[in-house]
Amino acid sequence: MDLDLPQEHRLLRDTIRDFAAREIEPVIDEHERERRFPTDIVAELGTMGLLGIPFPEEEGGAGLDTLAYAIAIEELARVWGSLALIVAAHTSLGCNPLHLAGTDAQKGRFLVPMAQGQVIGAYGLTEPEAGSDSGGTRTSARFDAANGGCWVINGRKRFITNAGQAGTYIVTARTGERDDGSPEISAFIVTRDTPGFVVGRLEEKLGLHASATGELLFEDCRVPADHMLGAQGEGWKIFLKTLDGGRISIGAMAVGLAQAALDASVAYARERKQFGRPIGSFEGVAFMVADMATEIDAARALVWRAAWLKDQGRDYSTAAAEAKLFASEVSQRATNNAVQIHGGYGYVEEYKVERYLRDAKLTEIGEGTSQIQRLVIGRKVLGLRVE
Repeated sequence: MDLDLPQEHRLLRDTIRDFAAREIEPVIDEHERERRFPTDIVAELGTMGLLGIPFPEEEGGAGLDTLAYAIAIEELARVWGSLALIVAAHTSLGCNPLHLAGTDAQKGRFLVPMAQGQVIGAYGLTEPEAGSDSGGTRTSARFDAANGGCWVINGRKRFITNAGQAGTYIVTARTGERDDGSPEISAFIVTRDTPGFVVGRLEEKLGLHASATGELLFEDCRVPADHMLGAQGEGWKIFLKTLDGGRISIGAMAVGLAQAALDASVAYARERKQFGRPIGSFEGVAFMVADMATEIDAARALVWRAAWLKDQGRDYSTAAAEAKLFASEVSQRATNNAVQIHGGYGYVEEYKVERYLRDAKLTEIGEGTSQIQRLVIGRKVLGLRVE
């Protein structure tokens, strides 16, 4: 068992760290304060090939693996949670469904420019009444055979990352019912300029202020027949595979935020003095740091294991759920401890740890809440229908 990273992965990590120090860190506070999407930074990441890391070169990607992608997301999150989420949502949720189910024509038209960073992607799944219960989807699509045929979509999506910034959206909609009465869910490719489609309000969020999260509104939105992704009724299967991969990226994001919190805590605990000593020399603080370091190492190992299983073509669904569950809860504990270690300074915006804490909360919600991850894991371990 070789736990050393391959040279290309170390080079990728170092490249992102160097770029982050030079180009990203100086602009974070301004963008977060103004809740401004980092358009220029995202474009630069596209030029660097970081918006299509895990996809083959013939699909516009960098031809690297899932482990490389996880490392990239961790490194971005270690500096800026908003940017990591933008890239994760674009890659895992926007591009990956096309990689999984797109025809050659769809990949050439939509995936290639997305993987090359020319177009940002997003995924429209969640609705006001359908979050964890994705089977409760109310957005509908009916086929209109007139004028060559098209699908007419009506409905509303909510909490969509990259809303308003994306040029291509992958959207789920009901196209009928199955024999057992459950909804037939299909997936569609919707471009920003499609008539009948508009972006609604953008959310004011607890954290991740520079990422855009908002509504997608469809009113007699007419989508060409060849914009259906996969066969009719395959949207559910595509969405499940998409979320499995997305959980790896959110786990990596959680690890990056936790590592940032640990780095800040170590530096502060060495410099801050009370009672004539660095506070890190008191076991109350030292033990908190030790727990943070141990849990972060364990979380990273779970994320990398899930990525490795995926790259080996093996079943990684449960491993991804375990990685996302553990890493997200570690991130919440680590960022909370970082604020505690910083004391009053940790509660003010002058220091970064309060932002890490706010940003980390999303990792326990996105791509399935911690409770949904426990359902996935429990069903696998027990072999029972856990509800």
